Amino acid sequence: MKRTGDLKLIQELNRSIILETIRKYGSISRSEIAKKNELSPTTVTSAVAELINEGYVVEGGTGTSSGGRKPILLNFSPDNHYLIGVSISYSKITIADMNLEAKINMKKVYPTNGYTGAALINYLLQLLEDFYAAQQDDRQCIGISLIIQGIVDSKKGVVHYNPVLLLEDVYLRDSVEAHFNLPTWLDNDTNAYVLAEKNFGHFQEVENLIYITIGEGVGSGVIVNNMLSRGESGGAGEFGHTSIDYHGELCSCGNKGCIENYISWPATSKKIMKEIEAGKETILTTYLTSDKLFITPSEFVEAVHTGDGLAVAINDEIAEYLSAGVVNLVHLFNPEVIILGGDVTNQNQILIDAVQQKIKDKTLKTLYQDVDITTSSLGKEFEMVGAASVLLQDKFQFKLTHDNRGLKTNL
Repeated sequence: MKRTGDLKLIQELNRSIILETIRKYGSISRSEIAKKNELSPTTVTSAVAELINEGYVVEGGTGTSSGGRKPILLNFSPDNHYLIGVSISYSKITIADMNLEAKINMKKVYPTNGYTGAALINYLLQLLEDFYAAQQDDRQCIGISLIIQGIVDSKKGVVHYNPVLLLEDVYLRDSVEAHFNLPTWLDNDTNAYVLAEKNFGHFQEVENLIYITIGEGVGSGVIVNNMLSRGESGGAGEFGHTSIDYHGELCSCGNKGCIENYISWPATSKKIMKEIEAGKETILTTYLTSDKLFITPSEFVEAVHTGDGLAVAINDEIAEYLSAGVVNLVHLFNPEVIILGGDVTNQNQILIDAVQQKIKDKTLKTLYQDVDITTSSLGKEFEMVGAASVLLQDKFQFKLTHDNRGLKTNL
């Protein structure tokens, strides 16, 4: 005889599977759901009744009859509920009201204002409090989903290490959950991006996938055989802290020559400004004013496309360093697709082509010939789609193995 707790767990899991089936296929009958998932008609009927009552599913239209009454079709209803997605980077905190298909209803971006450690967490809670209070409608908030750079244990909800924001062993998920009394999720940002590509992007059928993000930091999310690789404490995928020069400069992690110190945007921006200050001729100087003493990634990419000597040289340097690291990933994981994401790669096909060629020259042919190097399919809102995907992954029990909160669905 099964314990009551076991039965409840099975019911919750079945309910999530049924909701995901309706979301994925749409206009589907109860009998089709039962067949696809090998569930009993009674189980499906009971779960669907609950989902309709709670506003997750609506009836609409009829299907083709195979004898008898035409079946009533079911559709996912993404707008009766919403989630709050949060992306925390070194320079900004982005908060968005999103529907259950990761579409943004409202978004606000706040500077971090130099806050670190406990002060940053208190600042975040205040921003979230103001944002949550502003949502004055009848929709139900199903939870808060946070993503952040660094080593993150998603199962425990802990930011183990983020040296820039001075966060170490911070139970961020519990702090937010207790403050708002809402289910809360937490994950590493690049893990979130690869989940988003797998669940919402163009790579849903790819079983071996690596996402590399190049921005304020450098990281990677790795899916192997349809499973997200996390490591023992959430540290898998710290691509930015793999060394490509043991005689290089000291990194914040304590190692020398970490790839992040060569290709992240802060490192690239520093190189650009150093060359400009040394008198190097470049059109990048036209972007500088008395009120703007920095170059943006989009301006850099634009200069690359114009053939500017400095921009092209630095772009080639990024490709050289990046390819040195990517070759190792290809040899370690034998992926089908490697996605290069972030502002430096956005619209920068010249960089993508250069990396592709360099990897071809350096990689075992057997492993290289099947790998496709490309850019993100998530668009400019990739951060928020990533944040939403962490929560929705768990809610819908996507086929990809990923379990932030056990099997607790909270639907």
